[in-house]
Amino acid sequence: MPDTRTAMSTKVKSILISQPKPESGKSPYYDLGEKYGIKIEFRQFIQVEGVSRKDIQKQRVKPSDYSAVIFTSRNAIDHFFRICDEMKIKMPQDTKYFCISEAIALYLQKYIQYRKRKVIFGDGKIKALQALLLKHKKNEKFLLPCSNIRRADLPEFMEENEFDFRETCFYKTVASDLSDLKDVNYDMIVFFSPAGVKSLFKNFPDFKQNETRIAAFGLTTEKAVLDAGLRLDVKAPIPKAPSMTKAIELYLLDQKNSK
Repeated sequence: MPDTRTAMSTKVKSILISQPKPESGKSPYYDLGEKYGIKIEFRQFIQVEGVSRKDIQKQRVKPSDYSAVIFTSRNAIDHFFRICDEMKIKMPQDTKYFCISEAIALYLQKYIQYRKRKVIFGDGKIKALQALLLKHKKNEKFLLPCSNIRRADLPEFMEENEFDFRETCFYKTVASDLSDLKDVNYDMIVFFSPAGVKSLFKNFPDFKQNETRIAAFGLTTEKAVLDAGLRLDVKAPIPKAPSMTKAIELYLLDQKNSK
């Protein structure tokens, strides 16, 4: 990718973060804005919508028919138990819950008596979760609640290893209505998921990047930006910048030093 950073004629004076505005009113992005005199705004580009009980029933999925449930996000937990409630289903006491991380496992306390249930969790990485699942493969029937946008590595792994499992969409990630942003007139837009990039073009199909800098967090987001024909100006994580705020700061300093 060619280096286009020094070709910009305008300074970065405004940054749009494609995430919800922090409820606490505090954020490292605000700190960054204050330090460099930049206007920081937050706007959620995507939102989560639950799949209806009728749609789940049409797929002939009954949660209590499964002896083990796999959770990779809090959204999956929320919508799984929402469907259970709407179906008037109480999961059996001996159901096993496999979670990608301890934080996700602890979130289960919102819906179950944690200490009385079989909860197994990994270290936040897919490979660790896969290893745990292999240990419990025998005699288990797995349900994987997911979104319409999800990583394929886990279900592919389960298919390859001949698990008895069902993957079912319990919620959907959809584009937010951004029409009030008018022409998306910001010096930089920061993306954190491929869905956020898709939301930009769904709301503004004629969007032209021109001198708007695009920042992306994560390899899949970076790929989505490039696939959309956009110029990628800032990316994270990288060795010198494990966070997006640090990557943006390095970009700002580089721009300043290049003049």
